[in-house]
Amino acid sequence: MDNKLPVLTTSRLILREISDNDYLDMFEYAKIPYVGPAAGWQPHKSVAETKAVIKMFQGKRKYGQLGVFAIVLKSTNKMIGTIELHTYTMKHKAELGYTLSPSFWGQGLVVEAAKKIIAWGFDTLGLKRIECTTFTNNLQSQRVCEKLGLVYEGLKRKGYLLYDGSIGDLFCYSIIDDEFYERIRHGKWW
Repeated sequence: MDNKLPVLTTSRLILREISDNDYLDMFEYAKIPYVGPAAGWQPHKSVAETKAVIKMFQGKRKYGQLGVFAIVLKSTNKMIGTIELHTYTMKHKAELGYTLSPSFWGQGLVVEAAKKIIAWGFDTLGLKRIECTTFTNNLQSQRVCEKLGLVYEGLKRKGYLLYDGSIGDLFCYSIIDDEFYERIRHGKWW
């Protein structure tokens, strides 16, 4: 595995490895009470906590994981969220995860970023499966999965232990390499 994530671009976004300098932009949305819990993590209480999370993200590569991309708006160079393929198993599968500042919800930015990350996962990493799980009450994330054309696979009962010790159910979605390349052949991915 390379030492750094590639820099990927879309029409509106730059996807690059998260950096220490992203802490203020990240804290801006990570402290909002409803953002973290929708993704399974506690809202950040301080800039120091956000800096520690960024260090943890950067350290994932030491443990065979891919790392975390910052989602950056081209027009302003502002970091507005993160996206990653985590729970990575080489040449087999990974799970798509993302968080976006609420100031940018409803603009199709996560879908745009996720399409690029999914293509990278299949084309560059040689993955066979990419899955995405959402909490059953996270309608926005479920809508992202639907817009991406991920296949709904079912409910994972008690599938996630949350930061506060509670346990949540998850909806599971996926796309496999055969489906991805079939969509590419028929011009239905971009």
